[in-house]
Amino acid sequence: MSASIFFAVILSYFTALIIISRITAKKADSASYFIGNKQSPWYLVAFGMLSDSLSGVTYISVPGAVLNNSLTYLQVVIGYFLGYFIIMYILLPLYYRLELVSIYTYLQQRFGKNAQKTGSFFFLISRLLGAGGRLTLAIGVMQIFVFNGYGIPFPLTAAVFIALMLLYTYKGGIKTLVYTDAFQSLFLILGVVLSIAAIASQLNYNFSDLFETVRHSSLNKVIETDYLKGNFWAKHILGGALFTVAMTGLDQNMMQKNLSLKSLGEARKNMFWFSIVMVIVNVLFLSLGVLLYHFANVKGIHIPEVSDNVFPTLALGYFGTFTALAFIIGLTAATFSSADSVLATLTTSFCIDFLGFGMNAKYGEKQETRIRHWVHIGFAFVLLLVIVFIKYAFSSKASIDVILSMASLTYGPLIGLFAAGLFTKYTYNDKLIPLVCLISPVISYLLQQNGKAWFGGYQFGNEIIFVNGFLTFIFLLLLKRKNLSTPL
Repeated sequence: MSASIFFAVILSYFTALIIISRITAKKADSASYFIGNKQSPWYLVAFGMLSDSLSGVTYISVPGAVLNNSLTYLQVVIGYFLGYFIIMYILLPLYYRLELVSIYTYLQQRFGKNAQKTGSFFFLISRLLGAGGRLTLAIGVMQIFVFNGYGIPFPLTAAVFIALMLLYTYKGGIKTLVYTDAFQSLFLILGVVLSIAAIASQLNYNFSDLFETVRHSSLNKVIETDYLKGNFWAKHILGGALFTVAMTGLDQNMMQKNLSLKSLGEARKNMFWFSIVMVIVNVLFLSLGVLLYHFANVKGIHIPEVSDNVFPTLALGYFGTFTALAFIIGLTAATFSSADSVLATLTTSFCIDFLGFGMNAKYGEKQETRIRHWVHIGFAFVLLLVIVFIKYAFSSKASIDVILSMASLTYGPLIGLFAAGLFTKYTYNDKLIPLVCLISPVISYLLQQNGKAWFGGYQFGNEIIFVNGFLTFIFLLLLKRKNLSTPL
């Protein structure tokens, strides 16, 4: 299939998103941009969060990584599921009771302004790196199969996609993203289902044949029992639960959509159904990974060395025109639903936590809108720089490993900060909190890189985020004051 057809499909897809944004962004103000006027339908938020959470990393990297990791990623998914219940019954009640727009305002109320800015800073860094990694993966695939045909260099391709994202996010914010994300979740799931259907069609398999193929595959290993390995079951489940708490419950990007709902009850309902669907869809992705390698083996197809290229190579080269188009649209949906909302929530966090929107009377509505637009554009430019950096610095690694590794270092301090706020009654030396939150990730990184040599072959996996958060918590206790605070 020609690159021009792919390009036309992608352009049509973004045109649909822009139309949705124009409809939903009418009469948009700060309240609709930040929290959707508290009128978001819970079922649309739940469905839209699916593509936001999975992203292009899950879409491509998880199926490809099955060859090396079997189905042990399901251990992480189990941890995710447990983490959602912690969010439902501990964090969401806190956020709704305090009527927060930026969740890091809690840190200001509990510890002080330095803690608020530190929490917001780690969110900004985490989400820029995370969104950059996801976008690098998706744009890289499209670069190979679409834009190389036009002789367009990767940085320019990335710039075009960032510009398209700006067109449908800069005005409507969360109010728009609730609808565009739900639209994109539909195409994400469609891409996976059609890929599985294409494999079944080419191998003349029915549903029972597909099930038995996955069941009896040599890759069908879910539980890793060797505690020295990074994917040992307890490490994965603990890490998965903490990643969920950090990357969803302590993440402005995910919580801002929950806070756009009318009530705590609707927010809990949203999280419950989202967690159920999340597990089902991840099982689909892992099953697809097994089927991809089985298909390649039966057909005698050479597998790319980089695991992230396995799904794109087969989908675009061997599954037929219709499935190839569905794959491209699914990849676009998976990636840009997570990245576009990042621009809105990065803007929210920066405007509230650093510029003091909502707390400083000197900003009128028109001035806030103008500043917000420039901040939004500024983060788009920074995100572009991050994408280009990741493209050339981590090109040989599986994206899912890069994303989780970076997240373990940047989200750990957030876990420690919120744990100290929720589970102790002490006040702390607010001036030293930023230093503590820098020291803990450095120590965690050294443990991550040298664990095998220092601890007799023990390899740190996803549990390093627990170590990072625990170190932050312990160091904070060293800064406690004698007087007790009033719990929030």
